[in-house]
Amino acid sequence: MEDKKLYTLLVYSENVAGILNQITAVFTRRQVNIESLNVSASSIPGVHKYTITAWSHEEQIVNITRQIEKKIDVVKANYFTDDQLFIRETGLYKLATELVMKNPEISRTIRKFDASITEVNPTYVIVMKYGVTDDIIELFRALDKFGCVLQYTRSGRIAVTRGMQEQVSEFLEQREKKKGEE
Repeated sequence: MEDKKLYTLLVYSENVAGILNQITAVFTRRQVNIESLNVSASSIPGVHKYTITAWSHEEQIVNITRQIEKKIDVVKANYFTDDQLFIRETGLYKLATELVMKNPEISRTIRKFDASITEVNPTYVIVMKYGVTDDIIELFRALDKFGCVLQYTRSGRIAVTRGMQEQVSEFLEQREKKKGEE
């Protein structure tokens, strides 16, 4: 992807209908594909956190971040590279029980990747792997070589900054301080 980097945006907004559409429209207008998207409540009451990954050039991701921050219900938006965040995803793999039982190498592969078997029935085996994106994809490729994968999916990325608190907390504190001074 010629000098494009994977960036993770952490966007904080008030919990209002339609804000997700506004945020994704910023990417669409710039023809940047969202690789993963996870939305959840943040540690701040009434504020939701969007974790968005996209391949881009830094100049373009800076512009996207600025445009997102201009949205009325967005509290704060920042972009990060992987080394600035603690990141995790979950991978789920549905495997054919018959093939897993016949080939002990499949179970060894699951253990080698530090994944866990969460359900077994006569038809399928469910395997779960927590970790970074590359490890989850690598396990899929290893299992797929055995021809046993019936289904596979992975979650969107979840991430926290390596700092002591969410950057939005500091922003909100400063905003409240300014309001008190006025």
